[in-house]
Amino acid sequence: MISNRDKANCAAREVRNRKWVYARLVAEGRMKGDRADREIEIMAAIAEDYRRMAEAEEAQERLPL
Repeated sequence: MISNRDKANCAAREVRNRKWVYARLVAEGRMKGDRADREIEIMAAIAEDYRRMAEAEEAQERLPL
């Protein structure tokens, strides 16, 4: 099973990777800055969504029965 925590961590890594790769692509003229910013923003939102879902699941698991 792939958990929401796994997805959140992977998406956060992807945000870091995109920042590094897209900066190079923009500098080389192979990508427009506004497109790079938007793509990073979208992935950051996905990472945040999964982080929140993971935290909610983890809080639910800690509740006493």
